[in-house]
Amino acid sequence: MKRLILVFSLLLLSESLLCTYASLRNEGDIVFRNEDVFFRKIDNHTWVGSGNKMFNESLYLVEGNERAILIDAGTDIKNLDKIVSSITSKPVTLIATHVHSDHTGPSINCFSEIWINPNDTVLIPFVMGNYKGKVNYLKNGEILDLGGRKIEVVYNPGHTPGSTSFIDKKAGYGFSGDAFGSSLLLLTVDFSTFIDTCEKITAKMEAQGIKYLYPGHYNNNNEETIEKIREMQQLSKKVLSGEIESKPNTDNNFGLRLAVDGDGYRIIFNDSALK
Repeated sequence: MKRLILVFSLLLLSESLLCTYASLRNEGDIVFRNEDVFFRKIDNHTWVGSGNKMFNESLYLVEGNERAILIDAGTDIKNLDKIVSSITSKPVTLIATHVHSDHTGPSINCFSEIWINPNDTVLIPFVMGNYKGKVNYLKNGEILDLGGRKIEVVYNPGHTPGSTSFIDKKAGYGFSGDAFGSSLLLLTVDFSTFIDTCEKITAKMEAQGIKYLYPGHYNNNNEETIEKIREMQQLSKKVLSGEIESKPNTDNNFGLRLAVDGDGYRIIFNDSALK
């Protein structure tokens, strides 16, 4: 299991996911910066924070009229609660796209509670074992009402069993963490489950007019679109049908032994995913 938790480290190997911390600092409207993180405006009530421990691991501050949510807490960002309070005066609730230490690292200890997908509970002892706060559980399809802004919780098993997206229908975008990998997916469930995830999220995006999903390692131009997710879905189908043959994952051995490439995408996985 410990090896499984380390799979997120493979993010270091994908240049398509990464943009240097220094270059990101030159983009957009910066509202806060220190040695650990900086926050930029996405729009008048949404900000993206970029950490520097795991190649601009991303945090998203989403504000309504009455309260706000912080989607992910990055790695070890000191005084993250105070940083967020300097950006919004609304009370802030911490929620997570999934339980990996570049999204739910020691920074979560700045908050008295966190909300996660219960399907990632098995990862808590390895990632959040020192967390002193209360762990609450999100429900698939529930609506987080921030006051004049509603965010839908969508389960997206794939990267982890409890990977979750958060959809803002009115704004036309959402936040997906590492659920679809931004071209490099570290898959820890089976392909059939991931194919179903892709089918459901693209149908929802089409029906609700969602243009893209902001990923867990945002670099200004790697949003998840319907087209990209469908291409990942097709690649997965080709793997299951045997049209594309997997090969040993020689880049790293963090518990994921196999890899497939196609159309600019890579999926890294274990034998158990081939069902």
